[in-house]
Amino acid sequence: MSAAPAEPVYRNPVLDADWSDPDVIRVGDDFYLTASSFGRVPGLPLLHSRDLVNWTLVGHALQRLEPESEFAAPRHDCGVWAPSLRHHDGRFWIFWGDPDRGVFQVNAPEIRGPWTRPHLVKAGKGLIDPCPLWDDETGEAYLVHAWAKSRSGVKNRLTGHRMHPHGTELLDEGKVIVDGDRIPGWFTLEGPKLYRHDGWFWIFAPAGGVETGWQGAFRSRAFFGPYEEKVVLEQKDTDVNGPHQGGWVRTPSGEDWFLHFQQRGAYGRVVHLQPMRWGGGGGWPVIGDDGAPVAEHRRPDLPPQPPAAPATDDDFPGGRPGRQWQWTANPRDGWATHHSADGLRLTCVRTPDAHDLRALPNVLTQRLPGTPCTVEVDLRLDDGEPGARAGLAVLGDAYSWIGLQRGPDGTVRLVHRFAETVADQERDAAPPRPAPGGRARLRVDIDAGARCRFSYDTGETGDTANTADTGDGAGQGGFRPSGQVFAATPWRWVGALLGLVALAPTGQGHAGTATFTQFRIRIQEKRADR
Repeated sequence: MSAAPAEPVYRNPVLDADWSDPDVIRVGDDFYLTASSFGRVPGLPLLHSRDLVNWTLVGHALQRLEPESEFAAPRHDCGVWAPSLRHHDGRFWIFWGDPDRGVFQVNAPEIRGPWTRPHLVKAGKGLIDPCPLWDDETGEAYLVHAWAKSRSGVKNRLTGHRMHPHGTELLDEGKVIVDGDRIPGWFTLEGPKLYRHDGWFWIFAPAGGVETGWQGAFRSRAFFGPYEEKVVLEQKDTDVNGPHQGGWVRTPSGEDWFLHFQQRGAYGRVVHLQPMRWGGGGGWPVIGDDGAPVAEHRRPDLPPQPPAAPATDDDFPGGRPGRQWQWTANPRDGWATHHSADGLRLTCVRTPDAHDLRALPNVLTQRLPGTPCTVEVDLRLDDGEPGARAGLAVLGDAYSWIGLQRGPDGTVRLVHRFAETVADQERDAAPPRPAPGGRARLRVDIDAGARCRFSYDTGETGDTANTADTGDGAGQGGFRPSGQVFAATPWRWVGALLGLVALAPTGQGHAGTATFTQFRIRIQEKRADR
């Protein structure tokens, strides 16, 4: 059967999860997008679309973070900040800033790779949000970047360089080309994207902070300035706070579009698509509805595509997690076992940090959906040492998890624990309960406020129907509620994450394994097809 025809309009956000700091390009009839991945591995996600509305995740450009030793443990808000994606001379290029190391670059002949290892283009602290430009008119190459005050003591300014056309090095010491301190009312200028259009150098850059700011545009006849500025997108009377930091792309028919993010607390930075046109008063870009974000709009003039979104569900064929999963640090051999059947078999890694999931590198994560949903997974805790445990977590600056733990007598019990933002270790969210056979199906229901309700089914009655919430787990079979409502929290720059984890306290020898199967996310309030 053929797919149902697409609606004539789309609705924002087009990527309803934490695809932070998006940048987008077109190559032929294909659109590609990348986003920040911070300290998670693999990094630099690569998304593909044919209509700018429906996107799929096709891979990652960065398989390990470097220097590897610095990312052997979680650094949740560090690593890959605000990448820029470009296509030049038959290759794909991604530049990003590591706020502690400098500006890096990778490139590849195809979007799926193979990608080069990271190359350090400019060393230094606080160098963030770089964007290159190869000027086809002159053959010159340039790079612009912003500054992180937390590392450099500098912010609210953009620095420009001439760059070697090979993209490997900069040719000068750099010059401040836009100083936000000299523009009345502007602060936290960052996230520049550099373009050439109609004889002008253009920099699209946001300011004002991610929750309350605006999107600006700057232009100059010469790369090093002087630049004039204009606010081209702001919240106005909409519910899209701080429309922020994205990229401009043109379709084959000549339509212009702008993708940007909106900060939504625990859900992170969701991605919106805005119509755009050139020629508003004096040749400036006009984005959205005369500078205000649109909630819905006519679709781009592109061939209709079937509904699509980055994958979430996983049966883990062969023991391999799908592309949507990322570790919280560089992975090590032995964390996951490949095999011939379905199911993710995780080693219960021994660690002195068993009391705090935030400190563990071996948590396998994916993004929290921005829409109310139910998350479920089957878990079996295989033979192992006392203290071995595994479960399903909602992980952020505070976290909560539900799962199984083996006791000193060898029996397995259902446990549910949480840690507050200010706490350095977790505590019980509910009393331990028997888990016959060392199995359970785990569930978390997440509402529109990112409030999480945990429940479990240990199969004691063989009934998998929902039960009334008695508050004490004493339902008559099926899923039973556990603990109080938990409000998911983000990290500083990263939205809350869903996580699968297996661990054990320090000791000698193999501590056992945990097998996860049938991971599912069911959207509770599904919107109309986009």
